[in-house]
Amino acid sequence: MRVLQATTLVALLGATIVSAVRPKDQVLGLPETNALPSPWFSGYLTASPTKKLHYVFIASLDDPQNDPVVVWFNGGPGCSSLLALFQEHGPFVIDDGEYYIKNNPYPWNVRANMLYIESPAGVGYSIGVNPQDRIHNDMTQSRDAFAAIQDFYSGYSEFLNNPLYISGESYAGIYVPYLAW
Repeated sequence: MRVLQATTLVALLGATIVSAVRPKDQVLGLPETNALPSPWFSGYLTASPTKKLHYVFIASLDDPQNDPVVVWFNGGPGCSSLLALFQEHGPFVIDDGEYYIKNNPYPWNVRANMLYIESPAGVGYSIGVNPQDRIHNDMTQSRDAFAAIQDFYSGYSEFLNNPLYISGESYAGIYVPYLAW
């Protein structure tokens, strides 16, 4: 896994960053759970004029201003990153064979700000308006993810100085190096 500074990533893009929180994306609660232990956000990041990637961002429980941002991708290709959020390392999990949400005793957001991105367009709640928006290869997926991460930082600029980790499982073993490259 390669560590990048988010500021370096954005500087390479030549992006103009405007500090703006996305209050419309704030998640206020989940059904039949306790209060959310840290701020959650869910919405869409723009990958192109016709592609929007769904994301869930969960702030660190420890030190959100300094803890790293970990971007998570499930692979497949075609597997929603919500699988990892709700069955592996999110603050709440739904175990196999069960039909209720429960606290995860070992969530990754204990010491990291977690950004789950459903990618490529057409996976999970991610949107591709045109049929060609849902035709992908490794390079188009990485370009879309890169654009989505740019959009993330335009809405969450307070995390620009936090270390950035790009991670995932399964076919994300291809997504991650393409994106980091």
